[in-house]
Amino acid sequence: MDLSFLHEVNPTHYEDTYYVDLDLYDIPSMGCAYILDADRPAVIETGVGKRYERILEALDEIGIKYEDVEVIAPTHVHLDHAGGAGFLARECPNATVRTYERGARHLVDPSRLVTGTKQAVGERWKFYVEPVPIDEDRVSGLEDGDVIDLGDRELEVHHAPGHAKHQAVYYDRQSDVVFAADAAGIYVPELDRIQPTTPPTQFDLEGALTDIDLLRDLDPDMLLYTHFGPRADVDRALSEYEELLKEWVDEIREKRAELTGDEAVIEHFPQRTDIVDLWGEENAVSEIRMNVRGVLGYLDRQ
Repeated sequence: MDLSFLHEVNPTHYEDTYYVDLDLYDIPSMGCAYILDADRPAVIETGVGKRYERILEALDEIGIKYEDVEVIAPTHVHLDHAGGAGFLARECPNATVRTYERGARHLVDPSRLVTGTKQAVGERWKFYVEPVPIDEDRVSGLEDGDVIDLGDRELEVHHAPGHAKHQAVYYDRQSDVVFAADAAGIYVPELDRIQPTTPPTQFDLEGALTDIDLLRDLDPDMLLYTHFGPRADVDRALSEYEELLKEWVDEIREKRAELTGDEAVIEHFPQRTDIVDLWGEENAVSEIRMNVRGVLGYLDRQ
């Protein structure tokens, strides 16, 4: 069996922590799930539901029985993070699905989430699958300050609403790593750089900058990005994203004042993308357009 999608974060320093490349949007190194081989095993993030079987294959390889998985914890309910939760819950019958309380109801009834996602991602919906609803008694909401008990380690829950009001990051103090959700941007390991993630409908610049300060205050040894993978130079990563966000919003604000109509603004920025070779034209353009729309929505609320 080909398990080239399964990686250890760093077996020397972060024992029993793995990540699974889910080829989000059919792009390698674009989206992943994490597996913690703890006393109470956990899966952090679940992808869009497509290729969720890779997580099951990874559990098999690591030696974790499906019935022993106790926690499935998307950092928020955007479907690139939580779309596979229902599939995994079906296969892992003793797991409780944990996510920030504001979004938990959408795992029980994902219909509104699906409608919003289709509007946000447009033609990229073809890379998704319809999520499986989860029985209400298997979903448990999280609040800021909660702790997810995994037996030999704990995950501290910190609300991080700048990207989405239902987002949290999880701090594993024992390993000194943070599961960063989308609070630190999109890390592109092939280019060793950060891309913005500012989608509709809840992006808030001030909130996103506050989330960066939260990550600084936690001061982890490593950030574990959902998009994508581990990054150790935390101070540099957070500084890069802070400056990128400010410049990104300012540039869209200025272009909106210059051009006639928001569609002209949305069409302007994909022409400047330089990640086409890596992500492909369709995905690169779609990602940029979605993020521009998110900033325009933020500017409308100012």
